[in-house]
Amino acid sequence: MLELKNIYGGYGKITILNGTSFKIPKASITTVIGPNGAGKSTVFKAVFGLLNIQSGEVLLNGENVTGLSPKQMIAKGVTYVPQGRNVVPQLSVYHNLELGGITASDQSMVKARIETVMDQFPMLREFKSRKAVELSGGQQKQLEVARALLLDPKLILIDEPSIGLSPNLVQEVFRTLQALRDQGVTILMVEQNAKAALAMSDYGLVLELGQTRMHDDAQVLLSDPKVGHLFLGGHIEEETA
Repeated sequence: MLELKNIYGGYGKITILNGTSFKIPKASITTVIGPNGAGKSTVFKAVFGLLNIQSGEVLLNGENVTGLSPKQMIAKGVTYVPQGRNVVPQLSVYHNLELGGITASDQSMVKARIETVMDQFPMLREFKSRKAVELSGGQQKQLEVARALLLDPKLILIDEPSIGLSPNLVQEVFRTLQALRDQGVTILMVEQNAKAALAMSDYGLVLELGQTRMHDDAQVLLSDPKVGHLFLGGHIEEETA
């Protein structure tokens, strides 16, 4: 589904990714873990066209999409849910959903997709007239994920979905992602709650200094003493790169 081949890139003269390479299969959840500054969030920006890639290739279903713009990547079936809150607080839930399809030429299709995602997320239909600011943190995250689904993506990049959420709401968001995986959507996720994320994922990636150090079944990484000691023993700090 997605392959990065020897990616070098960063911000200005600063190189963050130093030969990052990996493959993730279709209809799977892959969690990226690693220390602060490892390049976790930067990988997403490389895939989504938000990073200056110095060399290497990004392949989507075998097609070279290196350097395409975010708009072009959306057209290829890729959506990106950045970390933090990304709803428009004073707009209604319904109007926030409409924003997810703003780039589509067929607005009748967007309206039909809104109905579909409200079927997937019944809470959104119940609260569609409420302002987004009135939703709980977990509900806002569901709104963000639902909005990302409006153009029927094949790949979702989701960065730190659990930030600011209670353990119960984190599990609710994870169940939502697993349901999407079961429907055929591929998910690549960066998550500070590494143990919980790997436990619900199919695969895991360990990044260090912009390089892929390990890539294996999630359960294998969970049971690896080295991974446990270095990355799963406590809170992994939010990345700034």
